[in-house]
Amino acid sequence: MTANMQRHSTAGTAVDSALVWFRRDLRVADNAALYHALRVAQRVYCAFVFDTSIFDPLRKNGLAADRRVEFIHRAAAQLGERLSATGGALLHLHGAAVEEIPRLATELRVDAVFTNREYEPDALARDAQVASALARDQRALHTFKDHVIFEHDEVRTASNLPFSVFTPYKNAWLKKLTPFYVQAYPVERYLGALACPAFMRPLPELEALGFRATNLADLRLGYGEEGGRSLFDEFRGRVDTYGSTRDFPAVRGPSYLSVHLRFGTVSIRELTRFAWERSQHLPAGPENGAAVWFSELIWRDFYQMILREHPHVTNSAFKREYNAIVWEDNAELFAAWCEGRTGYPLIDAAMAQINQTGYMHNRLRMVTASFLTKDLGIDWRWGERYFARHLNDYDLASNNGGWQWAASTGCDAQPYFRIFNPVTQSERFDPEGKFIKRYLPQLEKFAAAEIHAPWRVAEERQREAGCVIGTDYPSPVVEHPTARMKALMRYGKIRAR
Repeated sequence: MTANMQRHSTAGTAVDSALVWFRRDLRVADNAALYHALRVAQRVYCAFVFDTSIFDPLRKNGLAADRRVEFIHRAAAQLGERLSATGGALLHLHGAAVEEIPRLATELRVDAVFTNREYEPDALARDAQVASALARDQRALHTFKDHVIFEHDEVRTASNLPFSVFTPYKNAWLKKLTPFYVQAYPVERYLGALACPAFMRPLPELEALGFRATNLADLRLGYGEEGGRSLFDEFRGRVDTYGSTRDFPAVRGPSYLSVHLRFGTVSIRELTRFAWERSQHLPAGPENGAAVWFSELIWRDFYQMILREHPHVTNSAFKREYNAIVWEDNAELFAAWCEGRTGYPLIDAAMAQINQTGYMHNRLRMVTASFLTKDLGIDWRWGERYFARHLNDYDLASNNGGWQWAASTGCDAQPYFRIFNPVTQSERFDPEGKFIKRYLPQLEKFAAAEIHAPWRVAEERQREAGCVIGTDYPSPVVEHPTARMKALMRYGKIRAR
């Protein structure tokens, strides 16, 4: 790719030295900022900041054992090894990035800092501060598109406005897409410009950052660029069946690449290029698994665009009229949902999954979110924050978009009158109860026809199965038909205004 290939990439003038600031792009291959720095600078230094403005609140919230921090730590270690093998190094900083990056740029006497763009409000504010600090010393901050295929202002309506409905956005996105936008940056061609500073800051131990090891190693996600590559290679072999397997949590259907996308240990361009090309080799329709996955990658761009164009969604409904909804202020019901004690096995198994692993199957994210907001009548922001604390792949744009979709408060959201039935969802997507039994072993002896609503089973049979409802497993905290009617009334009041 040339320096002009991606808009806003303004670093086309040769410089003596540069600093690449890695963030959520922890890989060497196909890295936009790294490519541009290597192409124009004689010496390129690399750094990663264990940013206390991000990490400290995690520890304050009691998350000293945070899988995401451990994933980042391992990915940074692997990135450092990769850079060292080609003559460079990764400097590890521990502090506030707004202070550490300008300080390091001065220490290294670089001409400019290169980094890939982020789109969350806090990240935009941070980068503006860093740019100002660098500018005071006559240094530039060059930013590049690396996290998405199209940024917020690249896919617009005919009136040059942002889209708010996915399907027309997708159609415009596809119309704009050419091979040009998914080419890989040939980073390897320029690695000779990597430099190793005279001083080195070793990778701090996880404990020195205030965190301890988790069960991350048991989750088989892999670490860093190598882990992302391994997962992607495995998924390529079964992507054709993705459309028919993705909704069943007991089946290995998803790609499991979301955490690698979140921290940039895989390239969105490579994934999109593969999905696009593969989908064109199969007949159109729901059985074209690559096309289904391709569409989900476009959803990812869509939600990034929504966040950038409408930052109010971070704490407010996209459809502002829904801010007037009167939610239930019920901490006891919320705790039952968080802890998997609702009495609905599919909901409880899904919550056990996120609590034990930091992962939740996408179908179950929708079902649990619908249950919280519509069966329990609890504010979607409570659930969004809970997912934000626990998901390994937590991404503000996608998490917010998903929650507002389920709560019917977002753009192109699920209609307010569409309310998932937790029992029928269980019967349809975990018909044999395999997923439920994996996370709720107390229900293991119930038959497939019984496990989705065990409170309906005769007490004698419950005793035979070794699980009496209300004693060994909770009774339902709400009755779905009644809760559904209350939800329709709750939303109906807003619609009637």
